[in-house]
Amino acid sequence: MSVSAATPEKGTGFKKVFRGLDMTLFTVCAILVMDTLSPSAAIGASSISWWIITLLLFFIPYGLITAELGTTYPEQGGLYVWIKNAYGEKWAARSTWLYWINVALWMPSVYILFAGMFASLFFPDMSLWWQIAIGIVMTWLTVWFGCIKMEAGKWIPNIGALIKALIMVVIGVGAFIFAGHHGVANDLSFKAILPSWDAGLAFLPVIVYNFMGFELMSGASGEMKNPGKDIPRAIIIAGALIAVFYILGSVGILMAVPLEQLGLVSGIVDTLKIIIGGTGFGDAMVIVLGIAALYSFMANMVTWTMGANRTAAEAAKEDELPAIFGREHPVHKTPVGAFIITGIVSTVVMVVYGFMAGSAEDLFWTLFAFSSIVFLLPYLMLFPAFLKLRKIDPKIERPYKVPGGNTFATILAVICELFIIQAVVLFVWIPGEPMDWAYAGPVLIGVALTLIVGEVLIAVSKKKKNA
Repeated sequence: MSVSAATPEKGTGFKKVFRGLDMTLFTVCAILVMDTLSPSAAIGASSISWWIITLLLFFIPYGLITAELGTTYPEQGGLYVWIKNAYGEKWAARSTWLYWINVALWMPSVYILFAGMFASLFFPDMSLWWQIAIGIVMTWLTVWFGCIKMEAGKWIPNIGALIKALIMVVIGVGAFIFAGHHGVANDLSFKAILPSWDAGLAFLPVIVYNFMGFELMSGASGEMKNPGKDIPRAIIIAGALIAVFYILGSVGILMAVPLEQLGLVSGIVDTLKIIIGGTGFGDAMVIVLGIAALYSFMANMVTWTMGANRTAAEAAKEDELPAIFGREHPVHKTPVGAFIITGIVSTVVMVVYGFMAGSAEDLFWTLFAFSSIVFLLPYLMLFPAFLKLRKIDPKIERPYKVPGGNTFATILAVICELFIIQAVVLFVWIPGEPMDWAYAGPVLIGVALTLIVGEVLIAVSKKKKNA
């Protein structure tokens, strides 16, 4: 790396270490998540059409909107800055709190999946609490990676993106080869692929969730070389790659693994065992790729914590979140305070929910649904903020602008908003089905407590700001 790449921008303290390729790989690593590939495939063959529908009606419009926002308002902070400019400090603080706390709440589900896959590879009889212990260790390893200098930390998501792409290709291509010799495990006829409104709707919001994260790179714009030029390019390239890999991976799982045998935690390892296992070399490759998948889980959490903690740190500097969130490393300028709090929350949640779950799979899905709802709530403000900023700030230079004029932009934003609303609802209740309060109760209680804690912290910070 050249000396200039590591030189802080005047007046910011942030080093310009993110180039276009870094941003593309960062985005692929953030959005292309391995932990939800099996749940999304659990919809069945109709998941293929739902992937395509969500891609066309949500993913592409969402990418275009964040490209405009990220290039128009390139300040460090991303989502926080956009909502603040549109609706003021209080709503920005609420959205930032939810955006940040989601990562701390999501991390336990990812690392429970990590531990479950680790157990499937090496220790099939590992107890739930040993898996929780592994999850806690991985949590604090992620915190450590987030606190080191960005020049080093950025390589974790970069490598993670390449590994994820490799595994998706192996699953997709390997499954086609496997199906050619052994037949297809599930009905993938045109009729089966058509969208259906059955029990698989419980997993439909996972597809929406899987496509989220375009705005994450804007949270670290202060460390980008040329955000105005590179953000739109990274979104276009990364978006195309992500869509291809998701569909390829989902089709691969459906071709190889019967739905009734598809586990939410062990689905990826099970697929690899079916398509390439059975021989000494094949079993060795399953272990190698399984370890690579484990690395990708960690890379994903490092990526998200890098973006979310920087967003929270910016809010703290404005006294809209407690000051500890904004505490930086004296040398690396990384948000140490936000990372440490992330680790504490993740550890506590993992232990508390561990007493409530009967298995790793139950623990994974409950934590995932809880964190996903919290994660999606800030996006309810994102798309209205986009429209309002177009209205109240029409003269600002927009290096990239969503084509089609204000009418078309409004249509895209409304569609995106409806996708977010349906995802939130479907995570707790399937229309036409009775409410499962044993599952929905802990999820809704967790969401309510998260909102209450956020309001208390914001109120305390505001009081300090006005003092």
